[in-house]
Amino acid sequence: MTTIEIHDKLKRALSPKRFKHSLGVMETAVKLASLYGVDEKKAELAGLLHDCAREMKAEEILKICQKKNITIDNICAMQPKLLHGPVGTVVAREEYGIEDEEILSAIYCHTTGRKDMSALDKIIFLADYIEPGRDFSGIEKVREAVFEDLDNGMVISLVSIIKHLVKKRELIQIDTIDTWNYIINNYR
Repeated sequence: MTTIEIHDKLKRALSPKRFKHSLGVMETAVKLASLYGVDEKKAELAGLLHDCAREMKAEEILKICQKKNITIDNICAMQPKLLHGPVGTVVAREEYGIEDEEILSAIYCHTTGRKDMSALDKIIFLADYIEPGRDFSGIEKVREAVFEDLDNGMVISLVSIIKHLVKKRELIQIDTIDTWNYIINNYR
């Protein structure tokens, strides 16, 4: 399937708002890939497809996880939307013909992060957070950090994400905590 075919199929599959967000992530990911010497085509496809499973119903997400042996921890069982990245890899492979493991990895971990993320993983995680449609207090500081240094951008983004979750008294999925600990331990 060509990128244009993927684009058109995804446009039909997602709501207009989600598709616009996906285009913003794709464009941001390509800019970051160019800046940091990462394959721009992979960034384009991962950015475009990162939310291909985001609008699935919780029951469908959990059903796919069980069928494909995707781990469902206690927090994800309570908040199945956190699993749209892992399920997105299934959708990207089966419905859009994506076989590249780097692209699939970036889709997999774009929501929660994980230990030892590749540069492409970080780019999609960050592009999802800072794409032009995002507007929250402190976004410009986060954007500046991301475009100055990829790893410091991860630190600044994770601080913002974790503060937001704590302020809302939300549960923090263990992969996000592992991402924080790994980044802080390895990129001080």
